[in-house]
Amino acid sequence: MKNVIEKEVKLEKEWLECLDKTFKKKVKDAKVDGFRKGSVPKDIYLKKFGIESLYSDACNDAIQIAYREILEKDKIVPIIEPTVDITGISDTNIILKFTIITHPEVTLGEYKNLGIKKDKATVSDKEVDDEINHLREHLADIVVKENGEVCEKDTAVISFKGYVDGKELEGGSGENFPLEIGSHSFIPGFEEGLIGLKTGETKTLNLKFPENYVADLKNKDVKFEVTINEIKTRVLPEVDEDFIKDLGYDDVKNIDELKKKIKDDLKHEKEHQIEDKFLDECLEKAANNLKVEVNPEIITEEVHRMIDEYSRTLMQQGLDINKYYEITGTTEEQLHKQMEPEALKRVKYRYLIEAIADAEKIDFTKKEVDAKAEEMAKEYGITVDELLKAFGSIDIVKYDMKMRKAMEILRENN
Repeated sequence: MKNVIEKEVKLEKEWLECLDKTFKKKVKDAKVDGFRKGSVPKDIYLKKFGIESLYSDACNDAIQIAYREILEKDKIVPIIEPTVDITGISDTNIILKFTIITHPEVTLGEYKNLGIKKDKATVSDKEVDDEINHLREHLADIVVKENGEVCEKDTAVISFKGYVDGKELEGGSGENFPLEIGSHSFIPGFEEGLIGLKTGETKTLNLKFPENYVADLKNKDVKFEVTINEIKTRVLPEVDEDFIKDLGYDDVKNIDELKKKIKDDLKHEKEHQIEDKFLDECLEKAANNLKVEVNPEIITEEVHRMIDEYSRTLMQQGLDINKYYEITGTTEEQLHKQMEPEALKRVKYRYLIEAIADAEKIDFTKKEVDAKAEEMAKEYGITVDELLKAFGSIDIVKYDMKMRKAMEILRENN
């Protein structure tokens, strides 16, 4: 591929300096009979440990020196970390071969007048009524059902024990556990099996763990002994002045005003969704008109970034990525493969937006970029210096501004 550059560098003087630097670091912890720690002469050290003991750390330093030399001399701008092969090494020199990937050649196709139809946001009376019912559910009172049976959406307070292969299931029991029927908190068939039971009744549920369960239990038969201790049900409030007051709307006084507000809010939300969908369709069609050959290494780099993002999201939910693999029965390799199509799409969209920014000659003055940085810092509640430290440099702020402007142009011209 045209954007793959191979460069070989031979270091001699610099290599000797790297070896000497490594020796001075390692000798501090070297133990040789007859010498104090840190005072072993170099010739004695090399005789005991060999010059090869310095190679590993010295190589790391040499790679940085050689790579910097290539970038400065050849004015190459890599887009991902290079791969490095050591093709020769001795006590006098090191030969390093770098494979560097630069920005691929991008040919921008048609990105205006793509003929994409934008939907119109409409809200029906049923959608308004459904939203009001949703708000009623949110403000519902939970009361104990003195008589009656477990129904859908009730909360059954249960005690239960699970058994697999005739033995009590570890972690498969609970006392006075509140279970909302229809929440799908338990395995399929569990909640459904409680419908119709009354307070004080006990039932045996013969079920099977699903295919996507943890490895040692998936597809296994399981028996649960379940007792209904209490049944709680939701009582929805009437749609009246008290209900409106409980919603906390300052500008709504009656039912008609409530319906108007809900309709306006739903329409506003739909308009956002329509705009997002429209932009995505514009990106997809324009990206299909784009000519670019994307290196597999670039896709791999993007996948790694996506997995890191996903891992951080899981951590916020209190779940470790390795635990996720265990629960889902998947591996990092499988997740990597699964994310590759989305990674390719992300990369192509990025190249598309950059190409539009170049074609439209989008640029911003230093004053405009500084003002944007101040605005962003204020939004995040941090200083400009803290923002730039997080971003890496003011250039990232400018890049973000250019990308946003390019997407705005794409949207406005379709």
